[in-house]
Amino acid sequence: MRCARAIAVAALLIAAGIAASPLPATEIPPAARRSGFSFMAPGTQAIQNEDTANPGMLWVLDGETLWDNNANPAGKACADCHHDVGASMKGVAARYPAFDPALTRPVNLEQRINLCRTRHQQATPLAYESHDLLALTALVGKQSRGVAIEGGTDPQLEPFVAKGHALFMQRQGQLNLSCSNCHDDNWDKHLAGSAITQGQPTGYPLYRLEWQSLGSLQRRLRSCMIGIRAQPYDYGAPELVQLELYLMSRAQGMPIETPAVRP
Repeated sequence: MRCARAIAVAALLIAAGIAASPLPATEIPPAARRSGFSFMAPGTQAIQNEDTANPGMLWVLDGETLWDNNANPAGKACADCHHDVGASMKGVAARYPAFDPALTRPVNLEQRINLCRTRHQQATPLAYESHDLLALTALVGKQSRGVAIEGGTDPQLEPFVAKGHALFMQRQGQLNLSCSNCHDDNWDKHLAGSAITQGQPTGYPLYRLEWQSLGSLQRRLRSCMIGIRAQPYDYGAPELVQLELYLMSRAQGMPIETPAVRP
């Protein structure tokens, strides 16, 4: 069954002109960069544009409650250190993944939230893709709406950006495809009726109609890996954080849309 599905996907890729090619991928010029929002139908765009219709706002509202929750061993809420979320968190999501000096490596926003829990609240980390972690990440991300992405500008991140770029260009899986084959070389084409976007990470965590739920960028990356029949990295793996970092550096200057909506 898996083999049959792989053959079917390969046939679709060939039909869409995305079959493996010996030609090197071409990066998207800054002036041509487009958010996934621009590829959506007007009806889906309208859902994202109206907060009362955007399902992702339900997680943001839950995040506001969690922000003030001090039910942890230290008895400290996020608000005790960071006070008003709208003021203290503005622009924060635009800078992640960021370098953590103690770990000597980049961490993404979800990992930063969990580090705050373990270091300052003596609380256990929240599970990846759990409602509470997505809610807090969405709350923090929303405060950066409209702020230009700055990912990867810290000189300490340069070697990790390079590793993320290498992973983006690396062919993998039974279909022998790289991220770049779709999102650099074939964006604005269609695969199985769906638009191929540039893969810009401007709205995460976002509500995906296919998922009927909010999800992180790492969930999307893992889905892509599964789609090309590759072994996905575990949530929180250094490779996924490096990919996130490269994608954010690739989207420098583009505005944050969290929580975005996608098909």
